[in-house]
Amino acid sequence: MKLVTVAEMREAEAKAGVPVYQLMENAGLAVAQEVWLLLGEVVDRRVLVLVGPGNNGGDGLVAARHLHDWGGKVEVYLLAPRPPADPVYAQVVERGIPIYLASQDALESFKALEEALARADVVIDAILGTGRARPIGGEMAEVLKRLAQARKRPLAPRLIALDLPSGVDADTGAADPYTVAADVTVTLQWSKVGLHQLPASQLTGRLEVVDIGIPPDLGDAFLVELMDRRWARQLLPPRPPGAHKGTFGRAIVVAGSPRYIGAGRLAAMGALRVGAGLVTLACPQTVHPLVAAGISEPTFLPLPDYEGQLYGHSLQPLLEAIEEGCQALLVGPGIGRGGYVQGFLGELLSALRARNVPTVLDADALNVLATLRDWQDRLVPGLVLTPHPGEMSRLSGLSIPEIQANRLAIARTYAQRWQAVLILKGAHTIIAAPDGRALVSPFVNPGLASAGTGDVLAGAVAGLMAQGLPPFAAAGLGVYLHGLAGELVREEMGDAGIVSGDLLEALPRAIKSLKG
Repeated sequence: MKLVTVAEMREAEAKAGVPVYQLMENAGLAVAQEVWLLLGEVVDRRVLVLVGPGNNGGDGLVAARHLHDWGGKVEVYLLAPRPPADPVYAQVVERGIPIYLASQDALESFKALEEALARADVVIDAILGTGRARPIGGEMAEVLKRLAQARKRPLAPRLIALDLPSGVDADTGAADPYTVAADVTVTLQWSKVGLHQLPASQLTGRLEVVDIGIPPDLGDAFLVELMDRRWARQLLPPRPPGAHKGTFGRAIVVAGSPRYIGAGRLAAMGALRVGAGLVTLACPQTVHPLVAAGISEPTFLPLPDYEGQLYGHSLQPLLEAIEEGCQALLVGPGIGRGGYVQGFLGELLSALRARNVPTVLDADALNVLATLRDWQDRLVPGLVLTPHPGEMSRLSGLSIPEIQANRLAIARTYAQRWQAVLILKGAHTIIAAPDGRALVSPFVNPGLASAGTGDVLAGAVAGLMAQGLPPFAAAGLGVYLHGLAGELVREEMGDAGIVSGDLLEALPRAIKSLKG
């Protein structure tokens, strides 16, 4: 599903060739229809429309008119006076729909609001749209405060947000403290990128995208998409009946150290569980017996080490294994951050420049990378970086709050700057490509906040790359399968106590569910 920024939406409206009043008519009708669907019947049902000063408020007035004409008992509460010449406002006045104005005597107007809220079956939030630019205060804050109080009553009115809940930033997903969570958000023509980032995604309720008459082909130029089941199903690598392990590629996973023995196991098994034909776990020879005792499915490449750390002499056997055949390389889970590892990673990146091997850098590899001088110049083509916000902070120099405040824009900017596919992990993980394309994960699962789940994800991405998927597609599908597996586990176990091994068991079931 295409997602748009505020600027892209405005540009599309300008290019649509559809008059503004017609877009408003279409939007208001669509919202009225959603109210009808929510209630099941409009006749004699009470609807309160909270109307802001802009076009969003105009859409709400059109909805009020239609609901009145269909037999609803509609009331309108204006946050600010509408111009007398405003045609949608004039049509509401002509019908004798009760109208209250917040800018009149405060006590009287707020009393009228509270009484209307007490009567309402449904409230339409048409106060603020995508044009919100400053914190909410004054009368608007008081109105939203009273709406929030009404929503806490035992027989609370249901709430439909028009385009987005008032106070939500349509680009970043930030929300004003006065924002009230909706039961349904009816967003116009395309969903907005901010609605798929926290905290906004937890305030939208059920999201409905409605057509308001903008030509759909104008969306072809939009570069941000929300991943869904149909998209993921189309990307699944084929599994021909006559296949053998070579058909599904070989991944090499460079992982592990004395402190992090399990990281290599999880990453290697993640690659196998998404269908890679052969996975070789390259680990320090010191820890090889411990790692190998826990799993038998991968092959092993014990690498020379110095006190358990990979170092310069670890490189040559690894390069020889790559030359023998390798469709994807994963480096980083649990390798540690010592000085010898810095030397190893620096030499490896230099060596990979002469080899066309799609590569994932994850976990400790990212932390070590950030310490290398001129590390941006060392990056190789076909690279996937998988930072969580802390790792992204070390790579970019930005603070974690700066990153979290505008995750999509940050991910797109640095994917282009570093010319790498970037997986910015967290709730609603973002995958960004150097050419500006971006994917947003629909999943928010606190159960995945557990050590090792990132190792499974990195392995899944490498396993999909081994099967021939390009880095951007493999990163996106890996994130989706990882999130879907997490949802399957949460349905069975709840959102506490999930461990990374549970995801390994669920990955094949996630793939099966997409095919079913």
